[in-house]
Amino acid sequence: MIIRKLRLQHGWSQDQLAQFSGLNIRTVQRIERGQQASLESLKSLAAVFDIDVSELATEEPMESTTTITAEEAEALERVRDLKAFYTHLMVFVVSTALMFVVNLMVSPWYLWAVWALVGWGFGIMVHGIAVFETFSIFGPKWEKKQVEKRLKRNL
Repeated sequence: MIIRKLRLQHGWSQDQLAQFSGLNIRTVQRIERGQQASLESLKSLAAVFDIDVSELATEEPMESTTTITAEEAEALERVRDLKAFYTHLMVFVVSTALMFVVNLMVSPWYLWAVWALVGWGFGIMVHGIAVFETFSIFGPKWEKKQVEKRLKRNL
């Protein structure tokens, strides 16, 4: 099995796997991307996963051995979308907070940071609606209809 799949089965982040194995997080990332791992790294990972080193040593690069189901691919895409939204939200909160601090220090008589808050906040709202599918204007039914229209046949 591949390192990434084993890690996900245990519910660990790359950082947690790095801590458990004593490896650098960059090393874990490189191994998961399919780069060749040293024997010492493989031994550490095998010990963490409680498997034989030979199971990891004969592993081919991730791109050539990974076969994921459509359901798994959809779940990964969903998680990536959620991660992108939460990252966007965190950057928004930190950036607007800093803008307000700068605004109050430079020109407390005019709150120009409100305009950035409103504009960016609207973008966050649209991003959230798309990720959490609050309104499904362009949902699966629409996609299917568009594909059928382009193929000129029913699916």
